[in-house]
Amino acid sequence: MASHRNTTLLLRGALAVACVPMLVALAGCPSDATNSNAAPGRVPLAATAPTTPSAAQIAQQQQNAAAVAAQQHAKKVQDAIDRSEANYRSGVENYNANHLDAARLDFDAAVDGMLSSGLDLKNDPQLADEFDHLLSAINSLEMVALKQGNGFSPKVEAAPLDLANDITFPANPELVAKLKTELNITSDLPLVINDQVAGYIGVFSNSTSFRAHMAASMKRSGRYKAMIERILAKEGVPQDLIYLSVAESGFQPQAMNRGSGAGGMWQFMPFGNYGLARNGYFDERFDPEKSSIAYAKYMKTLYNQFGDWYLAMAAYDWGPGNVQRVVSRTGYADYWELYRRGGLPAETRAYVPQILAAIIMAKNPERYGLDKVVLDPPMLYDTVTTDYAIDLKLVADLSDSTVADIVALNPALLRLSTPRDISYDLRLPPGTHDEFVDRLKDVPEENRASWRFHVVKDGETLEEIAAALHGHAAEIAEYNDVTAAQPIEAGDELVVPVAGVSASATGQQRYTVGRNDTLVTVADRFGISVEQLRSWNHLTANRVTPGRSLFVTEPIRLAPGMRSSRARAHTTSHNRATRASYGPAAKATKSARAHAATKSNAPSHPIKLPAKKRAR
Repeated sequence: MASHRNTTLLLRGALAVACVPMLVALAGCPSDATNSNAAPGRVPLAATAPTTPSAAQIAQQQQNAAAVAAQQHAKKVQDAIDRSEANYRSGVENYNANHLDAARLDFDAAVDGMLSSGLDLKNDPQLADEFDHLLSAINSLEMVALKQGNGFSPKVEAAPLDLANDITFPANPELVAKLKTELNITSDLPLVINDQVAGYIGVFSNSTSFRAHMAASMKRSGRYKAMIERILAKEGVPQDLIYLSVAESGFQPQAMNRGSGAGGMWQFMPFGNYGLARNGYFDERFDPEKSSIAYAKYMKTLYNQFGDWYLAMAAYDWGPGNVQRVVSRTGYADYWELYRRGGLPAETRAYVPQILAAIIMAKNPERYGLDKVVLDPPMLYDTVTTDYAIDLKLVADLSDSTVADIVALNPALLRLSTPRDISYDLRLPPGTHDEFVDRLKDVPEENRASWRFHVVKDGETLEEIAAALHGHAAEIAEYNDVTAAQPIEAGDELVVPVAGVSASATGQQRYTVGRNDTLVTVADRFGISVEQLRSWNHLTANRVTPGRSLFVTEPIRLAPGMRSSRARAHTTSHNRATRASYGPAAKATKSARAHAATKSNAPSHPIKLPAKKRAR
């Protein structure tokens, strides 16, 4: 019994000892008992919950984050501006050195840098102002180059009426009466012959240079006359206001005023809401049809504002706000009354009577030696809408025309290429639309900015074609399925891949420099800037040794010790999807061609695309 009792006591003691920790846990630490606010058996909130920041602290944190974001944005904006200005300055240097090809590449890089920056060019005032000034400066220089002749566009002549400034003519009622009797002044625009108009008729008719300019203007007007008259009639504008273009540009779509920045057939300023698109790729002020529509609409708006065509003409020259202020100040809504009161600047005083004189001379060609002028034939064209980059050399190839022809039909283009991912109405020679579209199908979209097309002539060889178009005979043969058993024949249609492009193991494109290559020709071939070529290839001089291999896309910089084989899976983002390279060793499938023709899914490795059957 005693032993049993002792055993029981031992068991109870052991159980009590084992239960102590549990009791302590349930009761809490002894020190917690001193906390009168803590509930028995619970850990106080202060021991576990973090401190909640005050509203003031949260507001301060938000202000700090906003300030950091603003600083980062400002730096990004300034970096974009600095890069564009550096490219622009390089372009100006090349321009002044008469290196027009290099200048154009620099200017393109300046504009492209802004467009591809990812910044909001429209709603950021600093960026919008910088971009507008950049375009105006570049367009002015490019238009001056066009005036000097660039091998594609004709020289732009001075506007005829620029030769005569404001002149005050003495009263000559006998001359005025004589001209009213002898001249045809029938017009849907009220025509008057007074001392000023008669005086300018006398000056112009006695000026050999003016008559030559007038004759050239009338000759050129034949290209656009029917189109402009149709637009004026639709908008309810007098037909004879077509001759305002004599004063503004002499019917030259690419006329440019370097001082003011006004441009095009109707000399619109680079700013203003005229419904004309303007970017780094095209400027619709230089589009004859679209600018004529804008001109007609604007003139009708001015007429509706002033109720007088002469005041509308004055407002077109001086600005409606200026004319409205003079009308309000003097109380006269009459052009000739404002003329007599001296309320108009010299240029505007001369503007209206000069235009009236030019209209009257044009309506009386026998009297002023203009009856022998033969009008140019109307400019007719087909239109295809593009949203991809295509070189105008390829456009000329596909439409059996010349680059000069395509440039003449598309004076609004600022480059020898259409823009990528921006809709553009490309004009083609009349009757070529269907053939152009059919042939274009065989040129992958991502290669249209560089590849060529050729119809084989009698006696031509692949080697001659390759040499003329900067291709390789072997690549042309493989792409077009030319073999010894099936050689080329006259009439065959060949797609010509760009010569010398290769892809490295990482998918980067390289080009082997040819004997006659320069940095400018290489950059132009691949649509990049000379500065990019220099940077990517660590070049310091303008000359490059034949046989050297150059990066023509941005090279991938591998981290130290990284094996290039491990980087292959990551090269897609570095390799330009829009310039898939041509690889003669790869074999063709229809699915591969469909994949390559998809703009967003261009392969990062060289492939061989099947060509269509050659025409026999």
